[in-house]
Formats: sequence, C-alpha cells, structure tokens
Amino acid sequence: MTYRHSMLSHTKGIRPVAPVQWRGLDGLVGVYWEAEGDRDANAYYLSPDPRIVIFFNDVSDCIRVSNRNGAFSGHERPLTRAIYVPAGVPMWTQFTARHRFSHLDLHLHEDRLLRFIAPSLGTSAARAVLRRPAETHDIGPIGTLAGMIVDEVANPARHSLYAESLVGSLATALLDIPTDAGERASGGRITEAQMNRLISRFEASPHARMTVAEMAETVGLSESWFSEVFRQTTGKTPLQWQLARRVERAKDLLVGSDISVADAATELGFSDQAHLTRVFRQVTGETPAAWRKSARHSAR
Repeated sequence: MTYRHSMLSHTKGIRPVAPVQWRGLDGLVGVYWEAEGDRDANAYYLSPDPRIVIFFNDVSDCIRVSNRNGAFSGHERPLTRAIYVPAGVPMWTQFTARHRFSHLDLHLHEDRLLRFIAPSLGTSAARAVLRRPAETHDIGPIGTLAGMIVDEVANPARHSLYAESLVGSLATALLDIPTDAGERASGGRITEAQMNRLISRFEASPHARMTVAEMAETVGLSESWFSEVFRQTTGKTPLQWQLARRVERAKDLLVGSDISVADAATELGFSDQAHLTRVFRQVTGETPAAWRKSARHSAR
C-alpha cells in the first residue's frame, strides 16, 4: 500500500538536535526524532490518520498535553511515554521546563491497523478499538519494540516485513484491546490514574457537578466510550457515581457542622431541600435529618 502521511502541526520553541530518521513501509511511516524544547514551548498536532508516539525518556514532568482546544487550565495531563491518538483527534502540548527528548512517531493508515487486529477481533470490534485513545507511562516491552523499530528505520537490515511485524506487535501491545475473548468489543476499564484525575477535578468543580462530556475529557476518552467503561469499572453510571459522591459531601457537612439541610442542598448545588432529601434517601436509605441524628448518636 503506497502511503504518505499528512499531519497539520504547529510548533514553537521545539527544534531537532539531530537529523530526522524516517522510513516508509506498507501503509505506515516510521519517524525517529531527537529534539529539544524550551520552557513554555508548545505545539499542536492534528492528523487524519491514527498515530502512535513512543518517548524513550520520561517527559511527564516537563510536558503537558490536552485534547481540548489547547486548554491548559484544568484540562491538561502529564504526557505519558506511549500514546495512541485516533484519527482526527487533536493534541496540544506545552513544556513546563526545558527538556531534551527522543521519540518514535508511527503514522498509520487506518486500513493497515485494521489488517493487524481485525483477523483476531472481527472488523466491527477492531474499528471500535481504533476509535479509543490509549496511553501508558510504563512502556516495558513497548519500549523494546520501539527501539527495534528505530533500528530498522535508521539502518534497515531486514526485509520490510520484519519492521511491519514489529509495528503490529507494538500496536497490539498499546491499543485498548479486550484481553478476554468473552468481553464485549467495547470492554475496558478506567485506570487508577484516570480515576484519580477524575476525582480531583470533580472535587474542585463548583457544587461537585460535571457533565459526562467533562468527565470523559478529563480521562482522555470519547463520551460514549467513557460511559461504557466507567460503568464497567465502578458498577455505576457517571450520574450515579456523582450523586453518591455528592451525598458523601453532604454527610461531611451534616455531621461536621450545624448547617441546615436546606443550606446544605444549596451549597452542594441541589435544586432544593426536597431534591437533596430524595437523592440522599436513594443512596443511604435515610433522610439527611435521620442520618445526622443517627451519626451523632453513634459518635457519642
């Protein structure tokens, strides 16, 4: 398959420190960069094709990434060492310190990726996998495979099939593919790091409320995919999870102060006292007043 990748990119304060190495293969292009970025350097990338980026040194302390309109105020996250960016997903990066780094970029035609994974998953399930972002800081075998690919990009020594097979192995190691053949094609889980980011942003949000779109953006997933994996991970829908956490916050207010139930409802963003009471009873089986009385009695 003759393939030429195209990507819209704008960079400021980032420069190569060695000649760029690249090699075109069947349906993909591998590019190896050694570069340096200044403090406050930034970049924007948008590709019509899927991309895989592997960093050979830690960048999480120096580079932040966002997929939301370049927003770096509550919408960014540390850049991990391995990232899969689905076709058409924009990415903004910003340096917080001067940093030298090296990385492998793999630009892949989507049909080529499908040829790697569809025979085992089926075409429909494979397409679902390719729509899901994936990232990890613990690259392990992915880093080893990436190093072997760089060797073949810089100094080809074997048939191109060898390098293409390495790319296929790397892609299947990084992509969010169900490990159990019995799982639904949309299977998966929210990672602990993603959940921690979600909790932090939720706790900092006004009235502890977020839209599903905001929750999905926080963990770097599409809204539809996020809703599915969130329920699989937590056993709750995003709304149920939020209500349970808001009730926990209501408990802290009720047991730790003399605030009225009506004022607690206002502070937590419920429409009125009746709304808080209804939700509180759904989660705990008791009204706020009854729970407060019982909790204070138990504390004596």
